[in-house]
Amino acid sequence: MEGLPHAEGEPARDPRIRLRLDLAYDGTAFSGWARQPGLRTVQGELEIALATVLAKHGPPPTLTVAGRTDVGVHALGQVAHLDLTPAQLSSLDRPHRGGPAPKSFGPAALARRLNGIAGLQSDVVVTHATLAPPGFDARFSALWRRYEYRIADPAALRDPRRRGHTLWHPADLDVEAMDAAARSLLGLHDFAAFCRPRPGATTIRTLQDFGWMRDAHGVLVATVRADAFCHSMVRALVGACVAVGEAKLPTTRPAGIRDEAVRGSEFIVLPAKGLTLVEVGYPDDDEMAARAALTRARRFDHDAGID
Repeated sequence: MEGLPHAEGEPARDPRIRLRLDLAYDGTAFSGWARQPGLRTVQGELEIALATVLAKHGPPPTLTVAGRTDVGVHALGQVAHLDLTPAQLSSLDRPHRGGPAPKSFGPAALARRLNGIAGLQSDVVVTHATLAPPGFDARFSALWRRYEYRIADPAALRDPRRRGHTLWHPADLDVEAMDAAARSLLGLHDFAAFCRPRPGATTIRTLQDFGWMRDAHGVLVATVRADAFCHSMVRALVGACVAVGEAKLPTTRPAGIRDEAVRGSEFIVLPAKGLTLVEVGYPDDDEMAARAALTRARRFDHDAGID
């Protein structure tokens, strides 16, 4: 990373070193990703932990995330970045609280310490921490985000261990009809009918992949991938497909609703509990900066990548 700006004649300030964090969390007890006063959020918990780890080494860093997940949404492959000063990074190589010499150094030590803080509960885990390639931006360098939504209808195994991550649906669902409806929605379109409106925010997205299948236990699993998602988009798309699966809508109707670009009452937005951010895709390391610049130039709205 380049050094921070400084006035002429002043010595350059310490350059910042960017780290990439890969994260997993159970969203059940969180009020979404974004830090909010008085509420428990994923960003809030992680930044409190960062402040504890780096308490003696200047102001704690803030996190930039690939996708600002909504209340109750889970993640297996969330990605964030943070910038550390050289002093903060080198502090991670020192023994912690008078203990023995660390077995891990730098970014790996940060992941270990964050996961070891008592206040950072086991419903959020830093799975990897690494030095980021030049130009990397967790949000703007991303090529796509991939979500899964899980539904157990009467034909599926209803595993109580997965009840916090799978929607139990009372009616039988036609997975073939749902898959056909999902495939008809692919491409670059205005998804206003499937988004919660935000003033000045675009609802044009490229839906790269959307399909349904039953897993080995009969659970219906939707795979949804796009360059970015507007607010509630995935859960609305899933809700439209469920209406098709119940024969309440014809297979062609979700695409018709999309083209009309009007949010109506023909389907419901499904609960967050069945939704998981599975993976965020990035270009090769030498293309990170160019991708970030291109994404910013397209003026994605402030909440690009969330659901």
